[in-house]
Amino acid sequence: MMRTAIVGQDKEDLAEALADLSKKRVIERIWKKDWTVWKNEPEEIANRMGWLTCPQEACKALPGIGRFVQEVKRDGYTNALLLGMGGSSLAPLVLSSTFKTKPGYLDLIVLDSTVPAAVLGVRRRLNPAKTLFIVSSKSGTTVETMSLFNLFWNWTAECLGKARTGEHFIAITDEGTPLAEEARRLRFRSLFLGDPEIGGRFSALSLFGLIPGSLKGINIPLILKSAGEMAQRCRQTADLKANPGACLGAVLGVMAKKGRDKTTFFLSPRLASLGAWLEQLIAESTGKEGKGIVPVEGEPIGPSDVYGPDRFFISIRLRGDISNENALRQLKRAGFPALSLNVPSAGHLGGQFFLWEFATAVAGHILGINPFNQPDVDLTKKKTQGFLETYRKKGILPEEKLRILDDGICLFSEARVSTLAEGMKNFLGQARPGDYIGIQAFLSPEPLTTLALQKLRALLREKTRLAVTLGYGPRFLHSTGQLHKGDSGRGLFIQITSPAFEDIPIPDGPGSLRSSLSFGVLCASQARGDHEALKSAGRRIMRIELSQEVGTGLTAILSAVQEK
Repeated sequence: MMRTAIVGQDKEDLAEALADLSKKRVIERIWKKDWTVWKNEPEEIANRMGWLTCPQEACKALPGIGRFVQEVKRDGYTNALLLGMGGSSLAPLVLSSTFKTKPGYLDLIVLDSTVPAAVLGVRRRLNPAKTLFIVSSKSGTTVETMSLFNLFWNWTAECLGKARTGEHFIAITDEGTPLAEEARRLRFRSLFLGDPEIGGRFSALSLFGLIPGSLKGINIPLILKSAGEMAQRCRQTADLKANPGACLGAVLGVMAKKGRDKTTFFLSPRLASLGAWLEQLIAESTGKEGKGIVPVEGEPIGPSDVYGPDRFFISIRLRGDISNENALRQLKRAGFPALSLNVPSAGHLGGQFFLWEFATAVAGHILGINPFNQPDVDLTKKKTQGFLETYRKKGILPEEKLRILDDGICLFSEARVSTLAEGMKNFLGQARPGDYIGIQAFLSPEPLTTLALQKLRALLREKTRLAVTLGYGPRFLHSTGQLHKGDSGRGLFIQITSPAFEDIPIPDGPGSLRSSLSFGVLCASQARGDHEALKSAGRRIMRIELSQEVGTGLTAILSAVQEK
């Protein structure tokens, strides 16, 4: 059930948008996979519409997946480690966080970081003899995924012997990718081939989400049933007010066009991880051509006076959960538009996946953009590759212009400042109403680190009344990275990095004894590559490196912001 607190002119504009969708037969045309709903040319649209029929098609794969899971259980595996990024990792992360492991099935861990501390932390938790490694990549070339694959392949071979290594690996990718070829050459236990007409961020209900979920013992048929039911509801054309996907998409599009483009989520605690998936879907789909919806997920809830007029609130809560009800009621009383989505149970997560995919497609039409491409993502990839090539040639990354070293913190900034507090003051002084702040943390996502970053996030919002997002690198490069470089340029970005105090070499290939890079170098190159990409796109960014223990460094940044 969907309830709104949208009144006055906003309500009239929403009604007008729904009438326009009906007049242009947009919903009917989406189901016919008509690319002209978004653009006059079919490129990166006509071949990206497989998600519409994914709930039905996925049901056909369930018997084979079931047999595979039983074989894995029979062979004594107790853990599954998924190596992926973006669309290949976020839906499994949602499933893993939302549902407990069913007795007798595999505990699922998702690794989507190149920060050495994060990689080492996961490896120390695992027994390779009991672990199934899931190498998941639509393109089969994702640098983070393939680097992690090379590392864990060699580690497993060292521990168990080369002859047994392949049986511990499966791949989920598209046909014809380098990963598919590698899986066959190395005799992986299984190779699962995805639908090439489903883009990564729309793949939650495909093999990329279903196989990891099945290994954990999640009731996947129930997930698909709820998705199928939602898909049927999103086919409604007689009265678009009865079509949840059309209504939600219209709300997102209308609010963004009216300047309320900071869509802020309040989620039931059990559904908290859904926010990261929504963030990628919305940011990467809408943040382009100088437009964009900024999804704000996980931001600490505050009083109404810390929010600016660019906010629009959405509550997604499980039946019976009242944890955020008072906060949302106060915001409605303060005049903020809000939307409430009630989810009957966690088993209806599949319906939420489909609902938001469909709504994002509708919002893309209203905004006049192609929601299925990501034209600005390559900019960071190219900049990163330049740093990696320099390192391979010279054995060192190019020097940076250090502005200050203050309290164990290095600040790299164009402005002439003498202290970190002065640097923060000057940087935040550029903020204008309607802007947002993006914290980009190339750090290991430890609970204490996240807590400190959330404190920084709340303080920045208090000081500026701007929406503040938080992304761990390199994950956010495959999520909000497109928005950061493709939207109207309203972001101020604070990049926080830390040197690799304990590094790990990346094998040049599975089984190779050579290593031309390390995870520390890769992560540093990705951070610097995105820094340069944002600068070249005309974005405002400051870079801070913690030359001391992460917790101590983040505390120093908090103090500097408080001095502002």
